[in-house]
Order: sequence, then C-alpha cells, then structure tokens
Amino acid sequence: MNNYSKPQRAGIVGFRGYSGSELVRLLRHHPRVEPVLLEHRKDFEERPQPLNALQPARVAFTHDVVKSEGLALVFLATPADVSMELAPELLSAGAKVVDLSGAFRFRDAATYSRWYKEQHTAPDLLREAVYGLPEFCRQLISGARLVANPGCYPTAANLAIQPLISSGVVDRGAGIVCDAKSGVSGAGRKVALSTSFCEVTANFSAYSVLDHRHVPEILMTSKLDECELSFTAHLLPIDRGILETIYFRARNVPSADSLLGIYSERYKNEPFIRLYPAGTLPDVRGVDRTNFCDIGVRFDSASGRTVVVTAIDNLVKGAAGQAIQNMNLMLGLEETEGLL
Repeated sequence: MNNYSKPQRAGIVGFRGYSGSELVRLLRHHPRVEPVLLEHRKDFEERPQPLNALQPARVAFTHDVVKSEGLALVFLATPADVSMELAPELLSAGAKVVDLSGAFRFRDAATYSRWYKEQHTAPDLLREAVYGLPEFCRQLISGARLVANPGCYPTAANLAIQPLISSGVVDRGAGIVCDAKSGVSGAGRKVALSTSFCEVTANFSAYSVLDHRHVPEILMTSKLDECELSFTAHLLPIDRGILETIYFRARNVPSADSLLGIYSERYKNEPFIRLYPAGTLPDVRGVDRTNFCDIGVRFDSASGRTVVVTAIDNLVKGAAGQAIQNMNLMLGLEETEGLL
C-alpha cells in the first residue's frame, strides 16, 4: 500500500442527504483522507448551513475547483440523474468517482431504463463502471476510475446468496425468497408522506412489490434468473438498519455447519463479514453504525428447508461505509482504514 505524507482529498456531492452525512461523519475520522464538501446547486450561498462549526468548509462544484482543490476522488451521494450529469465532468477533471446512486450499476442502458423507469443519459460510462461490492470485485475496483456503489438491499442479499449459489447447494428450481426489511433512512431525506412520522411509526408495510429497482443487482451478482428469485422490501419503523430473511431449499447438505463452512471458506479473509454460530441469528442492533455484514443460518436436514438471516446498517455497509471501502481500494490505502 502507498504511504502519503499528507491526507489525500475527497469531495462529497450531496452531503446533506443521509448517505452523504454519513460519509462526512466517517471521513472526519479517516487517517489518510480529508473530506471537502462540494455544492453543486447554484443557490448554495442562500441555502442554510446544516452542519456544525467542526464540519469541513463548503466550496462550489466546478471543473476547475475539482482540480484546484486537488481532489483525488469524489463521492456522488446524489440522485441518479445528477450522478449521470456530474460523473463525466469529474472524470474529465482527473478525479476518480464513487457513485452511491443506481446510475452506473448495470452494464447496459436497457436494464437501467426498465427498472428505474427513465432513460440513461450517460450510457458510454456503463461499460467502464465497476460494480463496487469489494468482497466479489476487489481486483477490478482497485484499478477503476468509476465505481458504482451497490444498493443496500443487494449488498445484504448477495453476500448471503452468492457463495451458496456458487457452491451448488441451492435447489434453484424451488426458488429463493428474500424477505427484506429496512429502516426509514433507506428512502432518503426528501420529504414524502409515505415516510413521515405519522405514517411510519407503529406501522409495518411492503413497498415496490414485484418491481423493486434493486432486484436486477441481486440477479446480476448472484447469477440468478428472474424467475428464481422473489424479493419483497418492507419499511420498518426504525431510523436505520436492514434485516433480510432468505428462504430456500438446500440439497446435498447434511447440516447448518456445512452451510457455514461454505461461508467460512469464502469469507475467511474478509474483514467486514461476521458469521454467527449454527442456530443463532443476527439482528440490526448488532451492526448499528458499523461496516459489518452479519450472517446466520438455520437448517432442517429432513426437508432441506434453509433460512439465512443477514443484517447490515443501510447507511454504512449499505452506502457510505462501503463507498469508503471502495475509495480505500481505489486510492491504494488499506481497505479497512477509517472503518474499524
């Protein structure tokens, strides 16, 4: 890894949102990187400053500012349409980019348009962009200019599903059911009736049934056909955290320990994956404000029925923490810096 006499500088566009604010919180304690807040809105001088005096100063985002501020990398914690607008400009200014939206997660514009219900305005970058799930894409991330940070639901789902699919122990004909629950911050900071206090508190609801935009990321990474996966997202009345309960039938597996052995072998060198002993299961409290993904397994040997439960913090491993994990790889730093 490289050694630097002074911190490298990383810009954050969209620092007011939940993921952007989490980036600010984490990067303030990063030993090798100094955050710079980039205002891309033309009216930023008139907008109130929501951050306290200890937060980094803001600067206006322009092509020249990216160069003059010496930004090695910029995080885009922005909606997909804004990311598609800004990413080409940042790359042309010489900065690497980690995009937290869904703009560059797929290899073709047609997939994006189908699931996001809008046209892709920067399709030329799709072939260059690298999907940023470090546990599966580490070598590609290290040499990338543009990394697409995965969605929060697919992060938890793929870390649980992909090793078992690769090992051939899942009866794919019987299907996989992913029952996913997220805290309200997963919907972003934009005001909406559906995520207001009175609608969410003491409530529990499903949403985007059969057409959730995170489904194709699970299919792509775990190499599943659409007919093999049933995914449903639910809104929990908590501020943060994701818990996914994944149901399938296993074949040629004698015990839960055998399934855990597959995970243990696959993730033996992964610093952010934690496996629970057979029969015990994770919860959202255990991953709160961490970059860990916790995985637990229950298994019935008579029927092959298997339940895998996985938990992450949607704003850390599901967003800002994983983005920093990707940044560390892209800048030649230790992957765990600023996260452990």
